[in-house]
Amino acid sequence: MMIKRLDATFGKLEGESLELHDGLNVISAPNESGKSTWCAFVRAMLYGVDSSERQKAGFLPDKMRFAPWSGSAMQGSMQLESGGKDITITRTTKTASAPMREFSAVYTGTSVSVEGLNGNNAGEMLTGVSRDVFRRSAFVEQGKVAVTHSAELEKRISAIVSSGDENCSFTEADGRLRQWQRKRRFNRHGRLPELEDELSHKKQLLAELSDAAQQRENMSAELERAKQECERIEAEVIESRKVVRKEALSSLQGVRNEVNAATERHDKAVERRDSCRAALCACAIGERKPEEAKAEVKTDLENSMKLKERSERKSSPVLAIILMILCGALVAAGFLLPDLMIHAFVAAAVALAAGIALFIHASRRKTENYEAAKQRRKLLAKYKAESEDDIAASIDEYLELYKNYAEAQRAEKESAEALAVVRRRQEQAESKTLTQLDFTGGDNQAAQLSRRLTEARAKCSRISAQMAEHSGRLAAMGDPLVLGSEISRMEAEYAEISAEYDAIALAIDTMRKADEDIQSRFSPALGKLAAEYMQFVTDGKYDGVMLDRDFSATVHEAGGNVPRNAEYLSAGTLDLMYLAVRLAVCELALPESANCPLIIDDALVNFDADRRRQAMALLEKIAQERQVILFACN
Repeated sequence: MMIKRLDATFGKLEGESLELHDGLNVISAPNESGKSTWCAFVRAMLYGVDSSERQKAGFLPDKMRFAPWSGSAMQGSMQLESGGKDITITRTTKTASAPMREFSAVYTGTSVSVEGLNGNNAGEMLTGVSRDVFRRSAFVEQGKVAVTHSAELEKRISAIVSSGDENCSFTEADGRLRQWQRKRRFNRHGRLPELEDELSHKKQLLAELSDAAQQRENMSAELERAKQECERIEAEVIESRKVVRKEALSSLQGVRNEVNAATERHDKAVERRDSCRAALCACAIGERKPEEAKAEVKTDLENSMKLKERSERKSSPVLAIILMILCGALVAAGFLLPDLMIHAFVAAAVALAAGIALFIHASRRKTENYEAAKQRRKLLAKYKAESEDDIAASIDEYLELYKNYAEAQRAEKESAEALAVVRRRQEQAESKTLTQLDFTGGDNQAAQLSRRLTEARAKCSRISAQMAEHSGRLAAMGDPLVLGSEISRMEAEYAEISAEYDAIALAIDTMRKADEDIQSRFSPALGKLAAEYMQFVTDGKYDGVMLDRDFSATVHEAGGNVPRNAEYLSAGTLDLMYLAVRLAVCELALPESANCPLIIDDALVNFDADRRRQAMALLEKIAQERQVILFACN
């Protein structure tokens, strides 16, 4: 496979193109120019964008990280050569939640679709490996040169070393077998411990079943005897209660008759008191204390007499009229007797002033008399009287009515006290009767028999509860034949699962040995090729690379005695070691038929000048066999 052209609207790339050729392609560009974006675009075109990934702390999924900065839909095309034919694959976005989900593959320059190639299998069909193996071999991301372990890569290695079947992985198979083993036994968990506990429980139930059945028969006989005792005592209780009730009701009836008579007398006294009170309230003075009534009547009577005197005072205007006539005569005399005119006019003025003053006094006296008469009539109306004698008579009527009311009130109080005494006697009688009718806490024969009956019934209930408990236990224990059958079935299941457990343990051990054999054949070959690459780049300084199954590596320095772990290497040497392992994995694990391109993103950034030059020479050598696309800053 060889990539010829890329057209991308992806991340910061907006409709940009990249032309590639066979052999070594070096794309040198400064930081933030889109080199890593081109690498991610190649992976997305081959394997699509995983829309199920979710953002979390320290991780941004590709669908968000490489969303076009312009807001356009994520899309692109790739022109490539595979199997001697030019193919153009295109991925576009129809819905924002599924970026680059729409896929097409046609032969370049035509509209003829490539049969069997779709959006789900395009990467594996073209490169020959799955996305997981591709990312751990031919696709070297920036800052991720190290090879990490995965089940997919392990399957690929197993296929190369053994039969060629890529559907099996020791890690997956071992994990599945151990999962099956744990389902059968893991410490005190699993089906085998469950069967052991159930068998022990069932056998114990079978042993207890006969004892519980015998106890139930004994309790049934005891319950029958207790029921017969209850029936006998109950008959005695009924008879004794009849006698006690008859005596108690007879004693209580006499007291109730006295209460009824006292109630009747009290009702009559209340009726008479209310009648006297109504008559008292209807009188002119109304309901009040005698002292207050007498004082008020005395005051009102005195006021009425005074008002009467004031209303009867004389107020005649005759003198005022005489003075007015005299004034007129003096004025006339003044005109008739000119010599006495002045004296006559002065005398006339004096007579006029005196007449007016007397007239005003007479008018005022008349008004005062009218007001006094009005107040007197109002005061008489208060007592519904026509004269002061009637007011004096109203106090006598009031005193007589008040006397009757006081006597009726006293009689009502005495009858109420008498009624209260009789009712207390009734309460005492009723309390005594209740005590006599208390058939639980009393001391009479009926109460004693009732307590015996309660005890007998409690005994029956207790025995019944015990029988119910035993019946429940018997039901839970089940039938002896059924229990025996279940025990036999469980023993057979236990034997079968024990045999399965032993077989799984044997399979795990056998697979472990087979995996060790595979590793012993593949790891040396992989380490040898990686060592050759590393020896070439370092001019022979390092001549050995050893790999574990998880691809953790150690290196051996030429002339040295002890291999060095990765932790002791410089950043540049560490990147070189894992790049050598990557190149070896590509050479040994990737299928020759697909000839998958090698895509490297800034993997040489930590190399010094000499090693960078040697690494480039190595990549040129590898590029003679497969396309190499290297993105670098310099």
